[in-house]
Amino acid sequence: MRIGSWTLPNNVLVAPMAGVTDRPFRQLCKRLGAGYAVSEMAASNPRLWDSVKTSRRLNHEGEIAPVAVQIAGADPAMMAEAAVFNAAKGARIIDINMGCPVKKVCNLASGSALLRHEDLIARILDAVVQACRPLDVPVTLKTRTGWDREHRNALRIARLARDSGIAALTLHGRTRADMYTGQAEYDTIREVKAAIDIPVVANGDIDSPEKARHVLDYTGADAVMVGRAAQGKPWIFREIDYYLRTGDKLPPPTYGEMRDLLLEHLDDHYRFYGEHTGVRTARKHIGWYVDGLPGADAFRAHMNQIDGTGAQASAVADWFDRFARDARPAETLGEQTLLAA
Repeated sequence: MRIGSWTLPNNVLVAPMAGVTDRPFRQLCKRLGAGYAVSEMAASNPRLWDSVKTSRRLNHEGEIAPVAVQIAGADPAMMAEAAVFNAAKGARIIDINMGCPVKKVCNLASGSALLRHEDLIARILDAVVQACRPLDVPVTLKTRTGWDREHRNALRIARLARDSGIAALTLHGRTRADMYTGQAEYDTIREVKAAIDIPVVANGDIDSPEKARHVLDYTGADAVMVGRAAQGKPWIFREIDYYLRTGDKLPPPTYGEMRDLLLEHLDDHYRFYGEHTGVRTARKHIGWYVDGLPGADAFRAHMNQIDGTGAQASAVADWFDRFARDARPAETLGEQTLLAA
């Protein structure tokens, strides 16, 4: 899998997710087998670049290369300026967001709202690619199959992307109207891959090694991008990569490894966000890690009452330590065994 001059170590990629794919999360996913990760969406409006939120999103200190930053907006000149600004801040790949379906993005005529304005899409793609070309920074595009199921125009968008010089295209197998409901469809991704000669990344409902293999085989895509399935399960990337390379499955992590990975994640998270914000933004990650485990609901409720990072990390360690002595994979332990531990 290549993006411009960059050769990725594998074809299992991390999807950009607002409020999730910050630097600590991206770093952990890369260490656990992801070949590539795209940052949270950064605004193209220069008035927002000095905000605390945006400054954190522009912090790539120590990040495993290549650093990829996603930008969003609806003004071609502003998008081009944002691309150059982010390249100066360390971005080595710029990704354009034309897939976000949430109202606060679409109401600004950006994200997947652009799918109704193909002429504007062409101008944005051309402006960003031309701005990045002298910097030797490739530009990628992430989009959806269309505005709704009656107006799927992904194939026309893909050809615009190819003609403008986009280095790779990620296609989520839903329309904007679908939001995140129902099931992703892969027929459109297959059609797009057959029609263009740039790398195509398949995205949507890829939640297991077997699903990744099926989607790659069915669509002919060059890579898969994993989003929500990685929340609280960053080891999914090594599981998918190993399965794609060998046809065999890795054993799931033990409770001891889950504890250690979560504590590592929390330590980096706290240092990145600081005490006040860190303890609060960590709660969702902790909730995802323990989701579905015995006693998780009560534990999450307890987490929401803790206001210090040290106390939060200690509570996490204590909770997992009840089970960590058992070397068996976590998912093989029965509920009664866990409750008795």
